[in-house]
Amino acid sequence: MDVSFLGGPRPQRGIGVVAPFDFALDRELWRWVPDDISLHLTRTPYVPVEVSLDLARLVSEHETLHDAVRTLHAIAPEVVAYACTSGSFVGGIVGERAMCEAMTRAGAVPSVTTSGALLEALTDLGVRRVALVTPYTVSVTRSLEEYVAEAGVTVSGCAFMGLTRHIWKVPYREVVAMAHQAVRGHADALFISCTNLPTYDVIPQLEAELRIPVLSANQVTMWAALRRLGTRAVGPYQALIDPAARIGPVRPVLPDEEQQQEGWT
Repeated sequence: MDVSFLGGPRPQRGIGVVAPFDFALDRELWRWVPDDISLHLTRTPYVPVEVSLDLARLVSEHETLHDAVRTLHAIAPEVVAYACTSGSFVGGIVGERAMCEAMTRAGAVPSVTTSGALLEALTDLGVRRVALVTPYTVSVTRSLEEYVAEAGVTVSGCAFMGLTRHIWKVPYREVVAMAHQAVRGHADALFISCTNLPTYDVIPQLEAELRIPVLSANQVTMWAALRRLGTRAVGPYQALIDPAARIGPVRPVLPDEEQQQEGWT
């Protein structure tokens, strides 16, 4: 009889995840993670504030990040990921970089954020024009647009839901409808924002329908964190993760297209 399993469980490598107090999609994060990787989640302290720019600032304060990362210290993860889009774009590119530095100082390991991972993914795919879907209010959505524009990427279209709570309850059909609403004219990719918005199962469908890569907040977060470990995320038929799902190289943007401005939803 083979009793080799009695030697113990398979060795695991760890990713520490700092999420906002209202994060409800732990199971979705795990779907991008290969079997030899473990996720160790911790949450920021509760504050009685709905989803807004104020909340984004509160859950991304450096002291809050330091304390959250320190709670993971005993588990010794090899990388720490901050899983919140608005919390990591609210301070712009400089603010996002400062967050990573603060987390790295607290945990002495590499750190990534959702919004930093987004820019990394857009660069990896050669995206110059991106459409956006968000569950946010107009003010939070505009902040995301400004962050993407600061990175030199044109926002070609945008659709938002205006929600301030219970974002994890949004059904897939609404996400799909908003995606089609956002992709008007030419876009090299679509980004669906917010780590509390379910997206895993709609990505392949939308890529087939829209014929462009579809990125989501949780997807890029796990992709970037796993990259730091030298391994790949699990995501069949998702262009960012599965090269076989890529339709082809992103078409270069023509000069006259650069000057076109799309209306907002």
